[in-house]
Amino acid sequence: MNKVLAIIRKDLILRFSSPGEWLFFLILPIVFTYLLAGGTFGGGGDIRRVLPVVDEAGTPLSQQIVAELEKSTFVRPELSSRAEAERKFRERTIPFWLLIPPQTSQESLLKGEVTLEFHTQPNNMDAISAQRSVQAALRQVSLNINAAQFAVQQAENRKPFASAEERQAYFDGALLLAQRMQEQTPERLEITRAETADPVQYDPRANSSAGQMITWVFIPLFGISALLAYERSTGTLARLLTTPTSAATFLLGTIGGQVLVALFQMLLLVGFAVLALGVAWGREPLGLAIMLVSAALAAAAIGTTMGTLLRSEAQANNLSILIGQVMALLGGCWYPLELFPAAAQSIVKVLPTTWAMLGMTDLLLRGENWQGILPEAGVLLAYAAVFFTIGIVRFRKQFF
Repeated sequence: MNKVLAIIRKDLILRFSSPGEWLFFLILPIVFTYLLAGGTFGGGGDIRRVLPVVDEAGTPLSQQIVAELEKSTFVRPELSSRAEAERKFRERTIPFWLLIPPQTSQESLLKGEVTLEFHTQPNNMDAISAQRSVQAALRQVSLNINAAQFAVQQAENRKPFASAEERQAYFDGALLLAQRMQEQTPERLEITRAETADPVQYDPRANSSAGQMITWVFIPLFGISALLAYERSTGTLARLLTTPTSAATFLLGTIGGQVLVALFQMLLLVGFAVLALGVAWGREPLGLAIMLVSAALAAAAIGTTMGTLLRSEAQANNLSILIGQVMALLGGCWYPLELFPAAAQSIVKVLPTTWAMLGMTDLLLRGENWQGILPEAGVLLAYAAVFFTIGIVRFRKQFF
């Protein structure tokens, strides 16, 4: 046991001797998990695009425009000073902003003289939708004011107003009535939702957490091949095997150490997903433990076999990253498997990442317990048995 612990300690020192290793061990997995989850902690909240609004008019009309923008499903208006909006726009920290010029008033709107200034960055994908939201708000305000003005004209035709104040009061009352009637207008479109269950069970936070965990843990475990290639190329493995250290002890220390590190990494990512994203990993802890161990063993077994096939550490490192990324992409770690063509969904079942992703999403999205994920775990353990057998047999042939 002391020899196994010594090998584990040696491999950990080699792996984490560079500070850059922490970038791939923890920082990048957390960053990608957060971004692919939608960039939201715990979900919910107002997801509309922020639209800075510079109101230089300060008139009832400008206030009505801002109030109408609040009803938008795409933009969320935030009042701002012109200097601040221009600075952020110049620094490209905001994609667009709206200027309501000083001359904006009900009188100028009735004369057709109101022009709002919408500033946008070039080639911004959201700018067209934001501009349409502004146009829709201005159009609705215009309709209300035109309706109020028409009511004033009809009343004036029947009986002239005694004073300008009386006329303005009538206009204000008519405008308020038009706004209320607009809010109470019944829906002209009846929406009927199908009761058929959506075949794509997708939660960006759950899928991101499971997928990135598999991606960033499989790649380092495939990297066991680089450890074996390094030991072989430097001659330390041959010298080690001339000592009373057996091949079984060496493999147990090398593989077991990397598996333990991978399990620790996965627990850290699970903790981040639970605390920061609200992912319900704790609902079925036994099932989660089974999936994590099964996935880690399957990836470690593939890395062991690769280590007996590849000749150099550089070759092993490059192929570990390439194969890991391809398996993650095709295995549904970046996109739900249900979005793949039916034929592709069947073909990718040859990959361990597919079974790992299915098992984890069964726990998170389909409400399975530990018994429900045993088929996926069984497939992963079968991968582990097959590739460990191949790797160990080849290892013994190379050195004995």
